[in-house]
Amino acid sequence: MPDPTTQSNYLSITTEHVAFEWKVDFAKKVISGSALHTMKVHANGVKEALFDTSDLHVSSVETDGASAKFELQAKHDVMGSALRVLLNKEVSDGTEVKVKVFYETSQNSTALQWLEKEQTQGKEFPYLFSQCQPIYARALAPLQDTPSVKLTYSASVTSVLPVLLSAIRKSPPSDGPPHGGKVIGKDLVTYTYDQPTGIPSYLIAIACGDVVYRPFPKPEGKTWSTGIWAEPQTIDAAYWEFSEDTAKFLAAEEKVVVPYKFGVYDLLVLPPSFPYGGMENACLSFLTPISALLAGDRTLVDVVVHELTHSWFGNGVTHTDATHFWLNEGWTTYMERVLQQVLHSPAHRGFSYLIGSKSLQSALKQFESRPKYQRLVIDFDFGEDPDDAYSTIPYEKGSNLLLYLERKLGGLDVFLPYVKDYVNTFMGQSINTSQWKAHLYDYWRKQGDNKIEALDSIDWEGWFHGEGPSLPVEMEYDMTLAKEAYALAEKWDSSRNTADPATLHFKSNDLDGFDSNQKVVFLERLQSYPSLPAAHVNHLGKLYSVATTSNAEIRFRFYELALDPSNAGAKSLAQEAAKWVIGDDGTGILKGRMKFCRPVLRAVNRVDPQTAKEAFTKSKMAFHPIARKLIEKDLSLV
Repeated sequence: MPDPTTQSNYLSITTEHVAFEWKVDFAKKVISGSALHTMKVHANGVKEALFDTSDLHVSSVETDGASAKFELQAKHDVMGSALRVLLNKEVSDGTEVKVKVFYETSQNSTALQWLEKEQTQGKEFPYLFSQCQPIYARALAPLQDTPSVKLTYSASVTSVLPVLLSAIRKSPPSDGPPHGGKVIGKDLVTYTYDQPTGIPSYLIAIACGDVVYRPFPKPEGKTWSTGIWAEPQTIDAAYWEFSEDTAKFLAAEEKVVVPYKFGVYDLLVLPPSFPYGGMENACLSFLTPISALLAGDRTLVDVVVHELTHSWFGNGVTHTDATHFWLNEGWTTYMERVLQQVLHSPAHRGFSYLIGSKSLQSALKQFESRPKYQRLVIDFDFGEDPDDAYSTIPYEKGSNLLLYLERKLGGLDVFLPYVKDYVNTFMGQSINTSQWKAHLYDYWRKQGDNKIEALDSIDWEGWFHGEGPSLPVEMEYDMTLAKEAYALAEKWDSSRNTADPATLHFKSNDLDGFDSNQKVVFLERLQSYPSLPAAHVNHLGKLYSVATTSNAEIRFRFYELALDPSNAGAKSLAQEAAKWVIGDDGTGILKGRMKFCRPVLRAVNRVDPQTAKEAFTKSKMAFHPIARKLIEKDLSLV
């Protein structure tokens, strides 16, 4: 089945390479220029090329160097406007065609967020960054915006601020003077990039702002390089946080899977409105901002393991369309947790699954009224918005399926050779679930009849299309690191009938031996009990400083606990939680990451709808367009 989220005719004529020429205009908040497509024809008699666009202003089109007729068709609410380009000559199967589109983005581009200088750390220069997944690359450029198409690209981008792309920089050099030695914010500099490895369109990315680079030490014998980009005000903290582990993570994953193929693996720490924990843009992972990741203790850097793992699962082996999104995120989450075992211990791997199980339960509950989105494989209708289904379900249900397979087929040691074969077989391709399953059977058929019997015993329909609040099988995880957290949560639950919680034998140092993840599990375990009285929740928040911590993962879980609608005192914390999200809590830092802002605002809305709506409305333009759209739906504002 063709991708249901694209209007392009990619099955008849396919982009193989795009050459971009762009100019970044911060005054108008647009990117203008051209996109030159080198395309391959797959059938005789193809008369047109159809591209996806969204709010692009197209001025002219050329095919093979000559002016061509084009039409921007009526706008679809989700998929945007198809750009229909008539070819100037008759073509046959195998013909190469060049289509050049001259255009500019609009200020309403869903893919781009333009930040005022006040929204940055330095507060001296504006900032631009993109987010093209799942189907927003069409708001950056006219493209066949489907992961079924993997293309290479090159770019020449002119700007008064340093430019980063999801590609290998050719000039000026990354380790040279910022902005090529010219005056930042004043002088125009042209940046050139090349991406020689085929990637899906959603991995095309741009960031532009006052950023500087610092390389990480290169492991001996490695041809790839790694480093960190950040605003000058945060580069020292960012370097300290990530320099020790990033190259180590990458080298460890190469041993488990296959060698890294993209040449460069850099990190970019973004401003606070970035809507995700990270985005695996090729060569350059975008990371959530200082407010969420730069904890100052290296406790949250494992998010880098997830993003770099996408270099194999997603960027390397890619899903064909949104229906099979779990092939990206389920595989990546599974392998991220394998790396937890390799780098730390089996207990750490089991602990990650335990934390994920709480997130999965919350996501499944969120979609009780829309059970289709509880499935692992979602059969999207043509034009259906894949963002409506976005949750941790493909991550957690997918990774649990793979863990279940690992156990059924003989354990990690015998499963990892299959993983390597899977990546080697499909690297550079886009595949669907049926192709994945066929390869799975083909591989294990060679290992003996008992392996096929094991695969045949699996409830595939339940895993792929099952709905409801639980997995098809009950999964058990290593609980070693959870025991102390669970024991402390049980003590708090047993204290609920005490009138004055301050008289209880809890101490401020109860959590001193816990790492960040154990504190998270403690708070999540408390949520599995009936709601604690408001006085107990308030005392806990102050005693352990979890109500004021700068660690966003812990603060978020405290608000999940405190904003239980069954708690009569929950409303008293609603305003504080809303202020934390919008940065009105004295920090001035927006919590734009959707993992935090959406569930917290939903929780506030359940206990105090007026506060939730007023807080969001006050600051909604500070959120990324994707987050803004989804929060408006969460709060029933649209």
